Amino acid sequence: MQRRDFLKNSMVAGSAAILARTAAQAAGVNQPKPFQLKYGPHFGMFKNAAGNDPIDQLKYAADQGFTAWEDNGMKKKPKELQQQIADTMEKLNMQMGVFVAHGSIGKTTFTRKDKDVWDSVLKDIKDSVEVAKRVNAKWMTVVPGNLDEGPRSRLAEGYQTANVIELLRRCADIFEPHGMVMVLEPLNWFANHGGVFLQGSPQAYALCKAVDSPSCKILFDIYHQQITEGNLIVNIDNSWDEIGYFQSGDNPGRKEPGTGEINYLNVFKHIHSKGFDGIIGMEHGNSKPGKEGDMAVIEAYREVDRF
Repeated sequence: MQRRDFLKNSMVAGSAAILARTAAQAAGVNQPKPFQLKYGPHFGMFKNAAGNDPIDQLKYAADQGFTAWEDNGMKKKPKELQQQIADTMEKLNMQMGVFVAHGSIGKTTFTRKDKDVWDSVLKDIKDSVEVAKRVNAKWMTVVPGNLDEGPRSRLAEGYQTANVIELLRRCADIFEPHGMVMVLEPLNWFANHGGVFLQGSPQAYALCKAVDSPSCKILFDIYHQQITEGNLIVNIDNSWDEIGYFQSGDNPGRKEPGTGEINYLNVFKHIHSKGFDGIIGMEHGNSKPGKEGDMAVIEAYREVDRF
């Protein structure tokens, strides 16, 4: 009797599961295998498939198996939309990645002491704390501006580095009480950001050690570091204890994995093997236009997540 009931219940459960899958397939709903790492798309990446509404884009990404999101421009969004994004992500069990707390590319904000400029930076940081609270963000990107290369007022790089460390410590003092983390992003000179102060992972590592705060870590952007220094896995290992966040993008072109020279399968496998449980922000474009391009990005991450 028990065996017949067991078989009957099993058949009912199996039939229900088949019907559910059939209904989902008929409705065009994907039920993908969850990603092993927390890849974070951004607004606009899936707009062709999900539509222009940001909330619909979040829901679409969650349906595809993504558990994180990032938005460099979050601070510029209206407070009401920030709150709506945060509420939606909480319901979807998605984790917020970085937004830009301060990025002064092209300006000597950190490298040269200027009270008015530094006060402006610190105000930017304080404002970012309030946004981070609203959207449940832990990590925020900080780019410490350009080298001071003026022909008359140029400081030796040692002095510039000391200035950067001093201001970063003051920024960390603001973030620390809230358990928030600024992540310093080295940027490449060769293709995108000539003249920036922070270029490589060894330099970022030294800055984080000097600042000596849990609120100051490295944003290791794999695209930028492939261009600047290569030797990715070794540099990841060497700076591991100061890395708080990753971003991805293939080179050349800064599109999804598989469109360039980086062996993302091996890089992601290595990061996963080290127990990384943070976010990998997908800070790149789509290699193809339209819905086909959206689908290509998703499939690219499925391919490099097979380890």
